[in-house]
Amino acid sequence: MSQELMDHATRTIEVGSKSFAAAARLFDPGTRRSVLMLYAWCRHCDDVVDGQELGFKLPGGAPRDAAAKLAVLEDQTRRAYAGEPMRDPAFAAFQEVALRHRIDPRFALDHLAGFAMDVQQTHYESIEDTLRYCYHVAGVVGLMMASIMGAHDPRVLDRACDLGLAFQLTNIARDIVEDARMGRCYLPAQWLREAGIPPSALADPRYRAQLAKVAARLVDHAEPYYASAGAGIAALPLRSAWAIASARNVYRQIGIEVKRRGAHAWDARTGTGKAAKLWLLAKGAAGALGSRFSGPALPRDPALWQRPGGAADAPHAAHARPA
Repeated sequence: MSQELMDHATRTIEVGSKSFAAAARLFDPGTRRSVLMLYAWCRHCDDVVDGQELGFKLPGGAPRDAAAKLAVLEDQTRRAYAGEPMRDPAFAAFQEVALRHRIDPRFALDHLAGFAMDVQQTHYESIEDTLRYCYHVAGVVGLMMASIMGAHDPRVLDRACDLGLAFQLTNIARDIVEDARMGRCYLPAQWLREAGIPPSALADPRYRAQLAKVAARLVDHAEPYYASAGAGIAALPLRSAWAIASARNVYRQIGIEVKRRGAHAWDARTGTGKAAKLWLLAKGAAGALGSRFSGPALPRDPALWQRPGGAADAPHAAHARPA
C-alpha cells in the first residue's frame, strides 16, 4: 500500500472513529497496517454508497444511483478475491489484506449487504432485526479484524462478532437524533411503540425523556455482548489483546455516558475525554495481561444473537480457550 493511501487510512480512522483510532495505535506495526487497510476499504465503500467523504456528507447528499454503486462495489470485491489487478487504491489495499490474512469472502460481502439495508431503507421491527443490521455493519468487521489477528476458530470469531454488535448498539444509542435527522432509524419499532414515540418524531425535543429510556434499554442490551466479547481476548496476541480490550472499554464507556446523561444525551455528541481514554487504555493493558493467566472461558450464552455460520453451526471446530 502506498504511503499516500496509508496516510489517508490513518486520517480516515482518526476522523471517522476517534474512539477506535486511540486503541488502534496499540497494535504491533504489522497488524496496525492491516487494520488500517481494512478500515480504509470499509470507509471507502460506505462513502461511495452514501455520497460522503471521510464519513461526512458531500453537497447533493446520497447518490440516486446508490444501488448501482453498491453492485459495482460487490463486483470489485469478488474480483479482488479472485486475484485480479485492482486499480482502485482502497481495493488494492483490501485485496492485499484479505488474501494475506485469509479473510472469508462471505464476511466482506455480508458487510456490503449492510450498506444495502440502508439503501433499501430496511424497517427494524424487533431487536433481532436491529441486531441483524448490527451484524452486517459492525459484527462482520469484528470477524475480519479477528482474522487479521490470526483468529479463525468459529468460537473465537463468535466473540469478535459480539464485540462488533456491542459497538454498534452503542453507536445507535449515541446517534439516535443525528440518524433521525438523516431520515434513518435503527431502533426496534416495537420499543418505540412501547415508549409512545412516533418514528417520525425521534429528533423532536418533546420526546427526549422517553427517548432516553429507549437509549438506556439499548445500552443495557449491549452489556451481555460486551461481556461475551471479553472472553475472546485471551485468544489474541498480547498487543492485539491490549488494543481490543481498550477499544471495548472506550466504547462501553460511551454507552454508560449516554445512559448517564439521560434526556441530555443528544445535546452534544457523547464521547470520552483524553484523561478518561488514558485510564481506559491502562485498564485495557491490565485486562490483556490478566487474560494470559485466566482459566477457560465460560461457554457463550446461547441466548445471545447468533451470527450466520457461527460456532453453533460448526460443532466440531478445533479447540480454543474461548468456548
